[in-house]
Amino acid sequence: MKIETSFTRLMNIQYPIIGAPMFLVSNVDMVVAISEAGGVGTFPSLNYRPPEKFGEALTQIKARTKKPIGINIIVNKSNTRARTDLKTALDHGVELFITSLGSPKEVIADAHKNGAKVICDVVNLEHAQKVQDLGADGVIAVSSGAGGHAGPISPIVLIPWLQKKITIPVIAAGGIADGKSMAAMLTLGASAVSIGTRFIASTEAQIEPAYKNAIVAASPEDIVMTTQISGTPAAVIRTPYIDRIGLDLPWYFKILKNQKLTKKYVVPLIHYLGSKALEEAATGATWKTVWSAGQSVGLVDEILSCDEIMKKLIREYDACLKSAPQLCP
Repeated sequence: MKIETSFTRLMNIQYPIIGAPMFLVSNVDMVVAISEAGGVGTFPSLNYRPPEKFGEALTQIKARTKKPIGINIIVNKSNTRARTDLKTALDHGVELFITSLGSPKEVIADAHKNGAKVICDVVNLEHAQKVQDLGADGVIAVSSGAGGHAGPISPIVLIPWLQKKITIPVIAAGGIADGKSMAAMLTLGASAVSIGTRFIASTEAQIEPAYKNAIVAASPEDIVMTTQISGTPAAVIRTPYIDRIGLDLPWYFKILKNQKLTKKYVVPLIHYLGSKALEEAATGATWKTVWSAGQSVGLVDEILSCDEIMKKLIREYDACLKSAPQLCP
């Protein structure tokens, strides 16, 4: 059994499901399990430091699966590893690249020379059209409700809007954690779904158990948007620490971030401080708890293996389509 879309044909996979690349959460075991189950497992290159560890992780993955895998590369100037990580990934035969926070021009050019595909995170039509013109193979429409840097537009609008305006595949991201939400996105015109939050509550995720339990226990109302992590609104689970520090950048960071002369120095600093906070919360017990997650926490009620999650998604998707109201003569 398979679900055929333009994205599954593009990647030669069974199901139109991407295990989203999650900072500090996605790992070798998760990537292998999701790809082996018929989707595409992905992870951020920055999850493995120093860069040599990234190459080692790719070697392990490629030894365990022959299915397509993906890498997320941040392509703005704050990521000094972008070029090196791109070459390492291409040398290991990575089939899919996901770009975010910058211009994907170089990644697209080099990936296509290797026969790899590139899809780009976007939150609006302008950016989607720009990356299409650069030769991107698809876009990930990051909508409201997504974890991490969520977009401002409802997926119910964003998916069909982009699908109507551009010709490359549109992948839905935001609020998807079960077969019903997956069916909704594909019905709206998405060629695939990118699922992150659901896979945080997986047995393969090597994170603090309290983080997984928080995903299971949280409701959509527990998700708040904060600029404290990166200077850009990001979705996290509300905790006493988040309440204490507030949701906005300190006034001095705001001023420096908005000044032309200081912006290029301050933005990387904000990213660094935010990533350290996420790392501490994900890998060890700390009173400074910052857990990234999307509104789909409300659809997660148990911790399962990635393979079980994939199988459950497909079962629920099939059941949803069969039970949907049909036109009557």
